[in-house]
Amino acid sequence: VQLQASGGGLVQAGDSLRLTCEVSGRRFGLYVMAWFRQAPGKERDLVAVIDWGGYNKNYADSVKGRFTISRDNDQQTVSLQMDGLKPEDTALYYCAAREDYELGYTASVYNYWGQGTQVTVSS
Repeated sequence: VQLQASGGGLVQAGDSLRLTCEVSGRRFGLYVMAWFRQAPGKERDLVAVIDWGGYNKNYADSVKGRFTISRDNDQQTVSLQMDGLKPEDTALYYCAAREDYELGYTASVYNYWGQGTQVTVSS
């Protein structure tokens, strides 16, 4: 399984970005998918998670109401729409896949990772 994240960039506060993660492999529809982020000197934290069918989603409190996670099982992609970006959203963003039906909230329970895409928000 390979994950390829894209869509990061340098934006101003209040702008929007859409991150996309393309996933190879035949079992995409069985994976829980998530986006994590990691700022320099900090731990890798969950941003948003979505179940296999897109029915159940959860978000970090810091992004609720601003970010939206979605998935397309036919295209084998998971996306993160980020609106109202703030300087504190600056981080390296990773997509991750978990071979389980239950949502996972910590990095240690995810089996596969993308390479990360940088999001930088200037004030």
